[in-house]
Amino acid sequence: MQNKLIPAKKVREELGGISDMTLYRWLADENLKFPRPTYIKKRRYFDSGDLAAFKERLALDSLERTATQ
Repeated sequence: MQNKLIPAKKVREELGGISDMTLYRWLADENLKFPRPTYIKKRRYFDSGDLAAFKERLALDSLERTATQ
């Protein structure tokens, strides 16, 4: 099965309604390792599989931090 491309607006909604500026900052933050977009006619699209892996990594990091406190 091939992963779908999700438009940036949908990605922002999926991530809790973040602003376009927040998405821009996350993309600029090398340490965050946010998935890189694919550009089609100046529009940003994100691979659904990469996005799912990113969210899973954030959840695991959060669990690890909670367990060590």
